[in-house]
Amino acid sequence: MKYLIVGLGNIGQEYADTRHNIGFMIADALAKKEGISFSNLRLAYYMEYSHKGRKVYVIKPTTFMNLSGKALNYWMNDLKIPIENILILVDDLAIPFGKVKIKPKGSNAGHNGLKSIESVLNGSNYARLRFGISDNFPKGRQIDYVLSGFDDDERPALPALIDRSVEMIESFVTVGPELTMTRFNNSDL
Repeated sequence: MKYLIVGLGNIGQEYADTRHNIGFMIADALAKKEGISFSNLRLAYYMEYSHKGRKVYVIKPTTFMNLSGKALNYWMNDLKIPIENILILVDDLAIPFGKVKIKPKGSNAGHNGLKSIESVLNGSNYARLRFGISDNFPKGRQIDYVLSGFDDDERPALPALIDRSVEMIESFVTVGPELTMTRFNNSDL
């Protein structure tokens, strides 16, 4: 069994700790837990490891957010990973900060990374780990909000939420999206 985990974000130091880069942050935490570093390969930073007899491949696209599908398409085909074994790590404005949810499919909700992925997968039937970033921004300021860092009152909770996200990835790989949803979606830290 092979799985592809795709952390969404933008490359470059100016984006490093922004809300939009939470997918990269979760992927980095997973790499740290496994004691593996990413290699800069075609269209993505890449790493692989084994978890409970399953091969797990993790990428952080280097294509910028709005072209994430290009990197996913390349690695999915190169590694021969079926769509049901793909998990996208993404920030979500519709979920309050402090909540992380797994969803087996759904809309892109205007997220440019998910739009790009849907264009190459011809639909939205792929699993995603949705990391809540809330929607505390004035009308018309969404881009500034997602490209800014977490607030001072949010930062202390980030490590535990990222650790929980890593647990959810491991659960997805081990038992699939449905059981992971049951176990994690409605529970708080």
